[in-house]
Amino acid sequence: VRYVGDTIAIIAAETQQITEQASTLIEAEFDLQPVITNPVQARQEGQPQLHPNGNLLKHIKVRKGNMDAGFAEADVILEHTFHTPITDHAFMEPECSIAVPTLDGRMEIYVGSQIPYQDRTQVARVMGWDESRVRIIGQLMGGGFGGKEDVMGQIHSAMLANATQRPVKLLFDRRESLLVHPKRHATQIRVKIGAKKNGRIVACESELYGDTGAYASLGEKVMTRATTHSAGPYDIENVRADCYAMYTNNPPAGAFRGFGVTQSAFAVESIMDMLAEKLNIEPVELRRMNALHVGSITNTGQELRESVGLMECIDKVSIAMCQASGLSREDIFKPHVTPDTPHLIRSWGFAAAYKNTGLGGGAPDKSGAEVELYDDGMFEVRSSSAEMGQGLVSVMRMIVAEEMAVPPDKVRVLVMDTDLTPNGGPTTASRQTYVTGNASRYAAKTLRDAITATLAEKYDVKPEQIKFKDGIVHANGYSMSYADVAKEMKSMGQHPRALYEYEAPKTQPLGTGGDMHFAFSFGAQAAEVEVNTQTGEVRVLKVIAANDVGMAVNPLGLQGQVEGGVMMGLGNALTEEFIMDNGYVVTDHLARYRVPGIMLTPEITSIIVEHPTAEGPYGAKGVGEICSIPTTPAITNAIYNAVGVRVDKTPVDQEMIAREIWERTSK
Repeated sequence: VRYVGDTIAIIAAETQQITEQASTLIEAEFDLQPVITNPVQARQEGQPQLHPNGNLLKHIKVRKGNMDAGFAEADVILEHTFHTPITDHAFMEPECSIAVPTLDGRMEIYVGSQIPYQDRTQVARVMGWDESRVRIIGQLMGGGFGGKEDVMGQIHSAMLANATQRPVKLLFDRRESLLVHPKRHATQIRVKIGAKKNGRIVACESELYGDTGAYASLGEKVMTRATTHSAGPYDIENVRADCYAMYTNNPPAGAFRGFGVTQSAFAVESIMDMLAEKLNIEPVELRRMNALHVGSITNTGQELRESVGLMECIDKVSIAMCQASGLSREDIFKPHVTPDTPHLIRSWGFAAAYKNTGLGGGAPDKSGAEVELYDDGMFEVRSSSAEMGQGLVSVMRMIVAEEMAVPPDKVRVLVMDTDLTPNGGPTTASRQTYVTGNASRYAAKTLRDAITATLAEKYDVKPEQIKFKDGIVHANGYSMSYADVAKEMKSMGQHPRALYEYEAPKTQPLGTGGDMHFAFSFGAQAAEVEVNTQTGEVRVLKVIAANDVGMAVNPLGLQGQVEGGVMMGLGNALTEEFIMDNGYVVTDHLARYRVPGIMLTPEITSIIVEHPTAEGPYGAKGVGEICSIPTTPAITNAIYNAVGVRVDKTPVDQEMIAREIWERTSK
């Protein structure tokens, strides 16, 4: 037993009440061992070793340039350490899976999961079966945010269903969910940054510790992203980063929206403001001076050849911030007091970020989609890719409608069924619009080409004379509905269906040079806060977010992503912490986990920036993660600008703020 969520026994019964009674009859004895509570402790000598290979999951390294030369060149050097806590996804519904043995010896599993085909592989492996005996039927989810990538009962329900030859439903209550499922990594991040007097950053060194909990989950991948992004979206000649992803006795840590970059962005964007103050350079200008641009080389040695809209994001947020406040750039980051309420002080904060689209790091990144035309003139597009509220179904529908020149309501979408839909890969890494969007687009194009060839032969015209417009196919004076087209193709022995597997541009593993990622999204955010100097309470009044998404396939859906992402970032900054006490979970009820409610929602302005990427569908990149990453440092930087208290540990401790203000004013 490495953490409190480890499985000890499993019970199946007719009712939940019987299972609860049966659980009281099971006795277990535990020989309590010393507990490793944090990753720094886990790396110290003399600590218990939680796995055969020790407590180190991975030492991750980023190297660029010459650090000694970089710091020697610097006129100003700053160093500071930041801490972020364990946090929970707090998705609306807890984990649930239903396993149903079928008469032909197969197993059907209904589950809310982000990776249906991987679920199939894992279940089959544990059962000792061929994958063809397992069918995963994904269900719509009340959110996932990375928290539904790991095993969540699918295997256990399948084992029980196989043993009993009866359907089995395994539903976590919220307490079980909180105890068991992987969390966001708690981190300790030390950043050392060197710059010239004119603001040019010449060196950045970071040391990261990541608490990956009792088991690996996606800890190596998450902390790799934290490390590769730890110097921020800046063009810096000399970069060194070392990350230690360590096992502890806390719940496992895995994927969580932002995938490690949320933590490292808080650290680097905080020290960017500290550097701006030290150099007496306006914070937005400091970022503009050092921002990544086309032609820049990233920390991992990748040349950015296209689609770098960071500068436009920075500029548009800066302009919108001044317009919203009626203040000049010189005054925007100063504290402002309302005469009627002198204890309430307001100011703005700013932060920028970038985040890769896709798996990257040399991992094959593929997605399949199938488009079929039915006799009633309706199209259907199919992929196993998961819909969990992020809007993928709408994107697939809109892309196929665009390619076939029909209204979106003429396109049905089927997702998340391993028997009926091709493998779309994991719904993670802001990748689905890019890869499954492309798969849907090229499948539709392939079908359109087949229709074109069929009608060109039928009417003896050149293919380029076949036109698709407003749901009608025009061929040399003839017009056909899609229903007629379907019937015509079938009469000629052709099935109006096309399958396409799209493979994203190849990437390279960390440390090998070249392109570690095939695209990046960029973002900037400004937050206006109001701090109560008597209580330390912080209210976020406005957030302005600009995101370079390549091309907005669904602008309204994108706005929803941004608003949700900002609220998640706000919770990360101000309220959310999954509390552990020497290996035991304190936050074992949702009421003890402070998710920000509607009363804390600020006015959110979303600005769409479009710098298309050549390979993306119509130029699109991802937005799922980038929209939540800069929020926390924008808020904490605003707190400092308002009352002079630097927050280096999240969530914000209002008592600490009040105490620092009181100590300063009482002298």
